[in-house]
Amino acid sequence: MISSIREFFEKNLQIDAKSSPRTREARLPLASAALMFEVLKSDTTVDRRELEALMQVLQDRFKLDTKQLEEIMALAEEASHHATSLYEFTSLINASYGYEERVQLVENLWQIAFADKHIDRHEDHIIRRIADLVHVRHSDFIRTKLAVKASTMPQDQ
Repeated sequence: MISSIREFFEKNLQIDAKSSPRTREARLPLASAALMFEVLKSDTTVDRRELEALMQVLQDRFKLDTKQLEEIMALAEEASHHATSLYEFTSLINASYGYEERVQLVENLWQIAFADKHIDRHEDHIIRRIADLVHVRHSDFIRTKLAVKASTMPQDQ
């Protein structure tokens, strides 16, 4: 089991000094999607609205066609299921994304979490952990949370 997990990550996510920029770029959607799946499953209920938000974010962010989107979704779900820590994903994000792109990732995570009009404490916690691991300042973490909340939640909540 451990060897199959290691093999999966080496094949689909691992980057090293020899990895070309194209290889890094190709693996970013998978790493991003896997982090999004972590948020999706953190509250133990996979809501259809959150899943649709995840697919929309991936499609908008990475300009994926339907076949690519389905493949990334399947791989991301598998990667998320087999991951032993968030490091496999956040290390790739840190190596490949600039600061503004990492802030955008955190905003995307909030979009997925708020899609069902409710933030579970587990969702908040996992997004906070991811934001810390990708070195997003706390002020940007809060700013993105409030911006997404304002755009998705009714004003009286």
